[in-house]
Amino acid sequence: MEPSKGFVDSKDGTRIAYTRYGTTCPAVVLVDGALAAQEFGPNKSLAEALSSRYTVYTYDRRGRGGSGDTLPREVEREFEDLDAVIALAVEPVMLYGISSGGGLVLDYLRSGRTARKVALYEVPLVVDDTRPPTPDDFVEQTNSILAQAKNGSAVKYFMRTGVDLPALMVAAFPLFPGWSHLKAVAPTLAYDLQYVGAFQHGRPLPADRWSGLTMPVTLIAGGKSPEWMRRGNSALAEVIPGATHRVLPGQTHLVKAAALAPVLVEFFG
Repeated sequence: MEPSKGFVDSKDGTRIAYTRYGTTCPAVVLVDGALAAQEFGPNKSLAEALSSRYTVYTYDRRGRGGSGDTLPREVEREFEDLDAVIALAVEPVMLYGISSGGGLVLDYLRSGRTARKVALYEVPLVVDDTRPPTPDDFVEQTNSILAQAKNGSAVKYFMRTGVDLPALMVAAFPLFPGWSHLKAVAPTLAYDLQYVGAFQHGRPLPADRWSGLTMPVTLIAGGKSPEWMRRGNSALAEVIPGATHRVLPGQTHLVKAAALAPVLVEFFG
């Protein structure tokens, strides 16, 4: 069956573009990470891989793809967007978040919302000295660059300082086919940095921040991903009650749907 595309209105009236794959319950909602969208990121292929077992929803987070945006950029608006997508399922759903999209899911649940089960892939947390920590003013510096409408510079600063990609790779970003997309959605970094920016300074995670989560949670990382990312996910599993943690051999932050889908099916049931 072909995916079904549509729009749903968030609480503040912002139109959110979504796609539904499959018609088999239960429902799973996939949440993209920084700069990604339905047509620019890994969740489309993952949704296709899961669609024979679940009804899967992907959506363009506000300010990306087919979705609108409304100022100011407050995280509660993104929570309301996710509320609107989840309401399409008319039942408790399972959530999957990748990268800073996992940070969105964690804060969404901290706000008092709930889900049946939650799977997170490589939430980007820097908890030790495995890599250089982001500077304490990283979020402020990124927002300052964005305020000057220097979208390309903001993407480069985020990729070099936040993601810790090699300088030569970041310098070559304007040559990549997706550069125009990255520049267009750069202002949405203001959302993502609110979810993870405070936890990238090389310090241990707060022990009680996610202690109220009661649903089953699993943390997944790639065996070929940077050590700092694997350590961050392991540390996150230690501060979420009952959370499990596993590493997918051979996978990186750009995880392959063929490797991830069976793990999610095993966890979601």
